[in-house]
Amino acid sequence: MNNTEKLIQEINEFREARNWRQYHNEKDLAISLSLEASELLELYQWKQPEEVNENNRERIEEELADVLIYSYMIADNLDMDIDEIIRKKLVKNSEKYPVEKSKGSNKKYDEL
Repeated sequence: MNNTEKLIQEINEFREARNWRQYHNEKDLAISLSLEASELLELYQWKQPEEVNENNRERIEEELADVLIYSYMIADNLDMDIDEIIRKKLVKNSEKYPVEKSKGSNKKYDEL
């Protein structure tokens, strides 16, 4: 069992001990993921990133953890291998953003 699988097992043990899986359908998990991502974003609103990074590290960690936990639960519900889907997406991104065109550029793939 790799680290990702162990972490998913810990998340599942947490939610199963509380009988929460019944509420964790993919739609509601996606909504929760978006809400938690918004809470992370809110930390940075109207502030310089350096200020937030220095003064709010614990809150950043908590909100980021919530986003990741909901992401892991969605993947687990849909029987998706997180490592595999990330690697597949990296391959697609490599094709969309070849180094020779995208290095040092913040343009979207359709602008390269």
